Amino acid sequence: MIEIKRPQDLARLRRLALAAQGLLQAQPYGRGLAGARKAINHLGYVQIDTISVVERAHHHVFHARVPNFRPDMTHQLLLDGDIFEYWTHAAAFIPIEDFRFSLPYKHAIKCGQTHWYKERDSKLMTELLARIRAEGPIRSRDVDTNSSKRAGWWDWKPAKKALEQLYMEGDLMVSSREGFQKTYDLTERVLPSHVNTQMPDMAEFAAHLLGRQLRGHGLMSMKGLTYLRRSTDLRKAVKDLVQEKLAMGELEQVKVSSGEVFVMDAGALERPVPRLNQRMLILSPFDNAVIQRDRLKSLFDYDYQIECYVPAAKRKYGYFCLPLLYRGEFIGRMDCKAHRKISHLEIKSLHIENHSFDEELLMAAFAAAVAQFCHFQACSTVSLTQAHPKQLVLPLQSALKALEDKQEFATGR
Repeated sequence: MIEIKRPQDLARLRRLALAAQGLLQAQPYGRGLAGARKAINHLGYVQIDTISVVERAHHHVFHARVPNFRPDMTHQLLLDGDIFEYWTHAAAFIPIEDFRFSLPYKHAIKCGQTHWYKERDSKLMTELLARIRAEGPIRSRDVDTNSSKRAGWWDWKPAKKALEQLYMEGDLMVSSREGFQKTYDLTERVLPSHVNTQMPDMAEFAAHLLGRQLRGHGLMSMKGLTYLRRSTDLRKAVKDLVQEKLAMGELEQVKVSSGEVFVMDAGALERPVPRLNQRMLILSPFDNAVIQRDRLKSLFDYDYQIECYVPAAKRKYGYFCLPLLYRGEFIGRMDCKAHRKISHLEIKSLHIENHSFDEELLMAAFAAAVAQFCHFQACSTVSLTQAHPKQLVLPLQSALKALEDKQEFATGR
């Protein structure tokens, strides 16, 4: 086992992880639609989320890695059959080539080995399947029911629950989207004919998961390899496979100062990694690089919690803080809101943590990142309300105003 003790070794380990995520290069996967396709094929999934104070999380993940990405490209990938929607650790877009690895969870739900809803309305599900087969794709709002008044946003009407159950069991797929309104159709009518639909055995699933995680992250803890996967058999198969590959010398372990142990491909630490640059990245709270919070803390010493689920009075940083990545380190977070009707980005608060970087270069990088971010949000103006440390407020406001005067936000240059 390699123990990481020197700061330069930890910095290299972090660069390895960020390079695997495509966060060090300017365009690691190319540009536009083709770049987005390559990005998700490398990452393995992109999480879908509904929060809309800024552009949706699934678009944000692509934006951070793919120049010239537009939000409509995600839907185009879905229509083209390059990706499909299903569940990883959460709702996600997944490369279509990984379709067969969604089958074990679908099978478990259909057979009652695990549950999506506690009560399964088989009669309504049968009726909906027959209707879709006869009449074509359907949206949940197209279905008339005599359900009682909903008790809350979580109390979906019976038809919606039945559609979601059929979707989770694999009888239906999402054929298209209009915002967050999904259209469902029979799986055999949505799935491209070339896609492998053979159920993987547990050894195949474990090998797929291990390969995906190491390719997309560079290094992972045992807990991270099966992040939020509840299958005991799968966890055991992954553990056994890792032990086998460690014994064969195909994998090696590294231990960081927190005590966390990661596995990685043998010799990975000696591989060339991209150089650091002065670019700052504004990431989504649901970005693949930050979603595993324990890993983020152990590897980057960055303690992050999304606070939109925390009561307002108990929030420390803000409703929807976005992690800030600069020169291989997470150096702060930004709470903001896009006011789309007036094309304005409001930065409610900015928190910069202790660092050793040149202040002037860091502030310039932040302003340039905000310019790109405003372009992504279709915002032409920006304001900064507060920053920590407080002495950053005036210089940052001046830097942002200068870029605004040059119309940098409108072009995203």
